[in-house]
Amino acid sequence: MESATPVIVAIDGPAGTGKSSTSKAVAAQLGLSYLDTGAQYRAITWWMVSNGIDIDDPSAIAAVAGKPEIVSGTDPEGPAITVDGVDVSAPIRTQEVSSKVSAVSAVPEVRARITELQRSIAASAEKGIVVEGRDIGTTVLPDADLKIFLTASPEARAARRSGELKGSDVHSTREALIKRDAADSSRKTSPLAKADDAVEVDTTELTLAQVIECVVTLVEEKRAGK
Repeated sequence: MESATPVIVAIDGPAGTGKSSTSKAVAAQLGLSYLDTGAQYRAITWWMVSNGIDIDDPSAIAAVAGKPEIVSGTDPEGPAITVDGVDVSAPIRTQEVSSKVSAVSAVPEVRARITELQRSIAASAEKGIVVEGRDIGTTVLPDADLKIFLTASPEARAARRSGELKGSDVHSTREALIKRDAADSSRKTSPLAKADDAVEVDTTELTLAQVIECVVTLVEEKRAGK
């Protein structure tokens, strides 16, 4: 059956472009596994904060990067994530973790550890997988069957993100997103970047349903042509 061909889909892009909502919906619709790589970086950041590691000291972070056991669920309907057996789905979304994740993610030892984890999860996904993040198409899975790069204007992204973070101010959210972009794009190890062979989808003027439809179509075309 053609539609059952396993396919690895990499979806990259900055925060607030609709990556998570799109990736989860596409995976659910097409019967694929799903991996939120950002949650893994948030999980290791949460562990660092919880264990009193100095986030401003890359060598301190590097020294303990291998300690936490991070397990990611790949069910798009309910992607669980645990650290040392503790469900951290909620605490990794706090502002404290959000403000520190770029610093932790920039440490090469952290990226090496998490990248290895991501590759093993993708390799073991029998039906195929949608993997979303910032360096999937460029670094983690450069041989992915399909690479998509989602973009949107800072204003659109801030409006979406502040809608998700109830009660947050759009202006300060926009400033935080621009700061995060700068940090993620300028880091030495695996910066946020669009792969040369990625399909760019600007989501500024699109509804979530339209973005999902666009990506599902791209995946189905890729499967049919395999």
